[in-house]
Amino acid sequence: MTNVTKGRPLSPHLQIYKPIPTMVMSILHRITGGALYVGTILVAWWLVAAASGEAYYDWVSWAFGTWIGRLVLFGYTWALVHHMLGGLRHFMWDMGHGYEKHFSTKLAKATPVASIALTLVIWIIGYAVR
Repeated sequence: MTNVTKGRPLSPHLQIYKPIPTMVMSILHRITGGALYVGTILVAWWLVAAASGEAYYDWVSWAFGTWIGRLVLFGYTWALVHHMLGGLRHFMWDMGHGYEKHFSTKLAKATPVASIALTLVIWIIGYAVR
């Protein structure tokens, strides 16, 4: 068997590139976008339960109230906030701002910090109001 790639350049792949913050945030933006599909099914399930009657709503509320349910809801909240911040970053780029290398790197590093902080603030306010 002959080597079919002999004499032809190989296409670079992710193993060749050094991960930089903007690249990691781009990948994470895509992952959180996919996770939001699953989370939206959970929101729809909750709405269906609310419309179906008190017994089913109580059961779904119990499921979301378990530690696993709360962990999933916390992750959904973080994915929503992180994806929103990534979307705002992309919107800024669409407007022609923030292309400078150092600024975009700082913004990429600030995105996960801000998303975690905002998620914690949302959950703290949620528990305080509760």
